[in-house]
Amino acid sequence: MASGLMRLQMLERVATQHCAIGNFASVEWLVVRDGRQWLRGRAGMADPHKSVALPDKPIYRLYSMTKPVISAIAMMLVEEGILHLYDPVSNWLPAFASPQIIGAGGRLTSAKKTMLVEHLFTHCSGLSYGFLRDCKAAVRYRMTRLRNTAGPLAGMIDEIAKLPLAFEPGSQWRYSVATDVLARIVEVALGKSIQAIVAERITSPLGLEDTGFMVPEASRNRLMPVFGNDNLDDLMVYPQGRQQLTPADVAATYPADDPDFGRGGYGMFSTLDDYRVIAEFLATGRSPSGEALLGRKTVDLIWTNRIAAELLPLKMDEFVIPGYGFSLAGRVMLDPGKAWGMTSPGECGWSGAASTWFMVDPREKLVAVVMSQYLGSKVSLADDMRNAIYAMLD
Repeated sequence: MASGLMRLQMLERVATQHCAIGNFASVEWLVVRDGRQWLRGRAGMADPHKSVALPDKPIYRLYSMTKPVISAIAMMLVEEGILHLYDPVSNWLPAFASPQIIGAGGRLTSAKKTMLVEHLFTHCSGLSYGFLRDCKAAVRYRMTRLRNTAGPLAGMIDEIAKLPLAFEPGSQWRYSVATDVLARIVEVALGKSIQAIVAERITSPLGLEDTGFMVPEASRNRLMPVFGNDNLDDLMVYPQGRQQLTPADVAATYPADDPDFGRGGYGMFSTLDDYRVIAEFLATGRSPSGEALLGRKTVDLIWTNRIAAELLPLKMDEFVIPGYGFSLAGRVMLDPGKAWGMTSPGECGWSGAASTWFMVDPREKLVAVVMSQYLGSKVSLADDMRNAIYAMLD
């Protein structure tokens, strides 16, 4: 049985153990409770192979933790009457006007239902990801090497529009490139690049110094190396045996120095402290100074489940996310009785492919951010850290 003192060290012990056995090179964490920093720490090294210590304010590739930021901006446009959840995607992007659906044997048929903007938020659009092995449409994604598309977001979306859908829009939940398409709609609506929009709508009003789609040259010594599987199309293909700290070269697919690189579903860089501010903004709609960037009812809507019961549980191939629904920005806990770990009704947030994760728990007044850099981990750092956080509550 854990003593009181040991329980207060539980989060640190979990992170340190993962680093000690080589599951992750490093782990950083920050937990806010009742608006105040409650827990904070770090374990491991930036690169154990080269004995490189963690720098001050490490900078991380966020991968899919970019998505909630883009969703929040799109909801600002909904508030302003520029964008609507019921808009057909083709109103903004005509290339999506006549999608086809891929069926058995690769047979293509015309979609009967209209893809709506809401479907992009909720991953019910029919779009897919190349790493989903059980998806027929994903085969076409892998053939295009979509993640290696260089240059501005518009070029990536042009390629996506040529690909068949996996299913009729609205009929299934499937994690996908939908937030990249949503980001392109935001670009078209505002007539600016997604990089400029994120700077104007998020990083500037939130006072973020180390967040964006590029890392300034003077700060690149703080950019964390990535380990794991650098072939994102094999993200969910796990090697046998213990997880290894294999260096992953992601500079071509996730550049830190390309001013034209901007995406919606991934692409942003940030620090533990900056993403703490983002997570608190996503929880409240407010900046650190108290400015309302999103209305209270908008925040409520953002974190409300929109997935029908018959489409649950959420799945990515064999990976199941029991108990959770999906909102306009990420997961939301519906039934703790089905969860595989400690949680609360309404606990919400999302994660990134390189083992970044954040959580908002309105009931416990908790905001937590965990950062690491391992692509395609078969070890769930998020589950272990979340359980440790809840175990430490008095």
